[in-house]
Amino acid sequence: MRAGILFVISAPSGAGKSTLCRELLRRFKDIKLSVSYTTRAPRKGEMNDVHYTFISRKKFKNMITGGKFAEWAMVHGNLYGTSVDRLKKLSKEGCDILLDIDVQGAKQVKNSYRNAVYIFILPPSMEILKRRLMKRKTEPKEALTLRLEKAKDEILSYKEYDYVIINDKLDNAYREFESIILSSRLRTGNTVNFSMPQ
Repeated sequence: MRAGILFVISAPSGAGKSTLCRELLRRFKDIKLSVSYTTRAPRKGEMNDVHYTFISRKKFKNMITGGKFAEWAMVHGNLYGTSVDRLKKLSKEGCDILLDIDVQGAKQVKNSYRNAVYIFILPPSMEILKRRLMKRKTEPKEALTLRLEKAKDEILSYKEYDYVIINDKLDNAYREFESIILSSRLRTGNTVNFSMPQ
């Protein structure tokens, strides 16, 4: 038997974090995504309780007051948070948990979940990051500028993570991501209930 692991993944917008996480979840059925709560509106194709749980700002603030979040943060004018109850539920089911959150949230989680594995995804360069964000065509120019400024600040935090992946070529980045998951599962601290022969 192996104790479940909490994997905390952060990256600036456009670094490819969501793509890497989707591929990992597709291949590893025993890793579950902790779906975050948010006050932002759904983007095209996003489903409630699959990509995020979309709630009102009032309900979100009530959850903060009630101590319902393991972490929460304001990102680009919207609130995002990780439910304590969801983490507990997944942990009780014996699964590894993938937590896709920003730098602010990861710092909060680190105070309570020191044994988690912290992974940061970097873009090859700021110029490539800018091109990726422009290619999305999901936001006005002003919002794009804000995301790039935010990205510069977030990138400075990469040294606070256990692992860093530079997402230059997606296939290579995914292999590195999967290697971190597999090696973390093999750590002696995650092995429990092993019976020695008599």
